[in-house]
Amino acid sequence: MRRLAIVASALALSACAGGPPPEIATPAPVLPVEFYFAPDGQTDTSLAALLPEEDPAYDTLSAQALAGSPTLGEAIARIDQARAGAGRAGAERLPSIGANASVTGTRTNPAQFGGALPPGIDFDAERVAYAANLTARWDLDIFGRLRAQERAALARVDAADASALAVRNALLAEIAGSVIDWRTLEARQAEIEDDIEAAEELARLAGVRERAGIAPGFDRVRAESAANASRSRLAALESERARLTGRLMTLTAQSAPQVRSALALEPAASELPAPPTALPSTLLVNRPDVVAAAATLALEDAELAATARRRFPVFDLSAAIGLLAFDPGDLFDEDSVVGSLAAAIAGPLFDFGRIEAEIDGAAAEKRAAFQAYRGAVYSALGDAETAYGLVAAADRELAAAQAEADSLQRAARLAETRQEAGLADFLTVLEARRAADASGERAAAALGRAKRARVLLWQALGGDPQPITRSTSQ
Repeated sequence: MRRLAIVASALALSACAGGPPPEIATPAPVLPVEFYFAPDGQTDTSLAALLPEEDPAYDTLSAQALAGSPTLGEAIARIDQARAGAGRAGAERLPSIGANASVTGTRTNPAQFGGALPPGIDFDAERVAYAANLTARWDLDIFGRLRAQERAALARVDAADASALAVRNALLAEIAGSVIDWRTLEARQAEIEDDIEAAEELARLAGVRERAGIAPGFDRVRAESAANASRSRLAALESERARLTGRLMTLTAQSAPQVRSALALEPAASELPAPPTALPSTLLVNRPDVVAAAATLALEDAELAATARRRFPVFDLSAAIGLLAFDPGDLFDEDSVVGSLAAAIAGPLFDFGRIEAEIDGAAAEKRAAFQAYRGAVYSALGDAETAYGLVAAADRELAAAQAEADSLQRAARLAETRQEAGLADFLTVLEARRAADASGERAAAALGRAKRARVLLWQALGGDPQPITRSTSQ
């Protein structure tokens, strides 16, 4: 017993000689008080209102994506993997109980005893042993290595959860943006079709005037050229539709007919929501990528603690109880009961720097995780600031585009009235009409960019923290 105490003391002193694990400073990032481009005053707009939730195409496609997206399915499988690892780490702190049974045959050579046995002493040269045992082993984890490993495993689950939520938000943002782009194409198509109709009407009137001999054929040719230019712009929209269809197929794991069927649903009319107000500090808990980076930092901190505790000895308790007999009929006799109880201690004495090198590596991993966390925080701040600025700029652009479209429509009507009164030539009317028609398409595109900017703001502020409902383990 005294020797065991001496060995334990030597192991503990050898571990303490290395000192505690290195301290890695992880100060909280300095955040601004408010966003520079955020709107003045408080708004009642919810974050979810920034998405096109009134559009049935978005509702349909987003539901399909959440149910069957391969990207989201992979992220959810990572959660299940992390949870399994956490379960294993927690189980390592509990006793391990096992059972075994054996039948062992042995044969002994009597000559190994060096000659004839004394009179009256005899033994079987061949015998069969029958055994059945229950065994138990328990690491007492006195220095907390297993507890630190369990903390690391639980932090890995948190990181996987946050990463899956980031994937979900990115998926919904991509679908929302694609649906908005599709609706923008429809609005642009309507404006271009109005252009074509107006240009064809002008060409018809120019043809009538040409046949009456009161206008040159050049007016009709100019009007037909304007109609053909609009038709060319209209045909170019099909390539955008093909790109959006393919993108939505990738995001939702649906076929092209299913995607086009969803996009054919008629959207409800809605107004642009005001951007919600948020504080920079809310990004630390709302942005999934920041939460994932924080969980990874906690993971690396626990890994460093577990690695440092490898310098300390391990105390094990083990026990076994069972039956041992040399005849099957004697297996359950009282004398067949055997057992053992042991306590063991093991630890490093001289490893020539192996554990210290592992500790240095774990400390470097923690420093890298901290810098990654800082990077995620400042990226989130930059994303949110950019999104607020884009919303403000897009709203100003939309107001200017709509004012331009209104004024050019009035100018086109005045030009037509002046031509009917003989105060303006056909070329003036044609140019005014072309300018008015082009302004309508620009206004439609500006509206799409304003809606797109709101989706970007939704994602930059963290999206909606809804739970991940699908699991590959279910």
